[in-house]
Parts: sequence; structure tokens; C-alpha cells
Amino acid sequence: MNDNALELFNPQSKSLVFKVFPFGSDEYFNSLKKYNYFSVILILAGKGSLIADISEYSFKENSLMCFSLYQPFKIQCKKGFKGIMVNFHPEFFCLHKHRNEVSCNGVLFNNIYESPVINLTVDEAQYLLTIITGLKVEMERPGPSQPEVLISYLKILLINASRIKIEQRHLEAVSSKKAPVILNSLKDAIDEHFKSLHSPGDYAELLNISTAALNRLSKTYFNKTLSNLIADRIIIEAKRQLYLTSEPVKSIAYELGFNDEFYFSRFFKSNVAISPQFFRDTVGFDRGNA
Repeated sequence: MNDNALELFNPQSKSLVFKVFPFGSDEYFNSLKKYNYFSVILILAGKGSLIADISEYSFKENSLMCFSLYQPFKIQCKKGFKGIMVNFHPEFFCLHKHRNEVSCNGVLFNNIYESPVINLTVDEAQYLLTIITGLKVEMERPGPSQPEVLISYLKILLINASRIKIEQRHLEAVSSKKAPVILNSLKDAIDEHFKSLHSPGDYAELLNISTAALNRLSKTYFNKTLSNLIADRIIIEAKRQLYLTSEPVKSIAYELGFNDEFYFSRFFKSNVAISPQFFRDTVGFDRGNA
């Protein structure tokens, strides 16, 4: 670990809840990362490839990457890789609890249809760096009000990153060729039926298109297979319920359309690499309602 990393721990549980980590190479990111906290990575120099979940993306200097709880990612850059990473645990800052103040869930995090890489202008990158520098300075100056100040800076960071992402969406929609209309229908169908329809064929039949054709469109525009999209949507809801509710895993499984709790656990583990119970234990049981 970088000696310059600044870390904050929960005094009761002794677990890491917040970290600011400047880096000057890709050494730390060469192996697959799966954190039990959210990650925001500002890249100031270098270009290379990102593998997130099972998809690959390219990136260049002045870009932002955002990853959700236990979302696997690996970054590779040949030379000149430089930036800073911010990690925060839901125990420190709960996105659901603060959703009216910071509407970044579905924009920066848990967005299954778009790349986790956000391209920035030089000015945007420097502005976000200024905010993160404020976090870094505050981490170096501990005191009784430190968590509140850090959370204020974190909100500003997330709000501005979300604004940049939303504006970028708008510009891309205006300047680029529009995606086939059926993909919007697919998004709506998945959001409406993911609890009851789990196979690609179900959605192809619903949208009156062949499974192969729908899968090709999904790969072309979302960089994911149709099966991956459906699984990702199920996992997002499973994570939400495991964190925000006290419902037994068996009940969550049934609500998500799994008749067998053990099959659901295997499905969850194959997609997240940990069991539902381990996710709940390490992310924070029912703390979103605290």
C-alpha cells in the first residue's frame, strides 16, 4: 500500500470506512479489486484499459472511474499512470440515506448500461482534484468534527461528478447517432420484469425480436451480453435489500424470483464472488435504516 494513503477507521468496529489514496503507478491496480466500499478514482495522467465486471473499456488522462460495492475491477496502464482514489464505506456515508441530497446512484454507481469511465475536460479534472485535495487536507488534520467535514466534501465531489456525467450524456445524445429505440424498451422491460423473467429469451419474446439479434444489440451498445444485463440488475436489487433490510436471505431470494435459496446464493456468489450473508456482514446489516 502507498505510504501516502490516508485512512479513517470506525472507532467501535476498527474497520476501514474512508480512505484517500494518491498513486503514481498502476502496480496496486494490476490485480483484481473487490472492495466492500464505493470507489471514486480520478486519473490525471496515463492511458490504458479497465476491466470492470467482465467488460473491457479504454481510458485516458483526465478521466473518472466509479465502482460500487464489491464491483470487481482491474486497471492496466503502460506508463505515466497518476491519480488519486477515494473509498467510502456505506457505514460512513450511505447513498440511499442521502439520496435526496446526492442523486448519484444509477449515475455514478450501479449503472449497468454505461461505462464506468467518465471523460473529463482539463478544467473538470482540476476542479474535482481541488475537492479531493480538500478531503486530503482534512484527513491530515483530525479533530472531533472531521467526519462531518469529510462528508461535506464527499457530497460536493459526488454531486459535481454526477453533474458532469449527466451533462456528458446530454451532449452525447445530441451529437451522436441514436441507439435503436428497442434498447430503451429493453431497459424498461428489465427494470419492470427482472424479478420474474431471468432468461434472455423471455425479453426477446416480450419485445418481439430474436434472442440472437437482441443479444447483438446489447453487446454493441452496452458492452454486455443480455444475460449479463439481467444478472446485473438482479444483483443490484439483491445488494440493496441485503444492506437496507433485515429480511432473511431466503425471503429476498423468493422476492427476486428464485424458488431455491441455495440456488440464489450460488447465483449471487458467481456474480459477486462472495455469499449474500458475507456481503451483508461486511457492508453493514440494516444500517441504511438507522
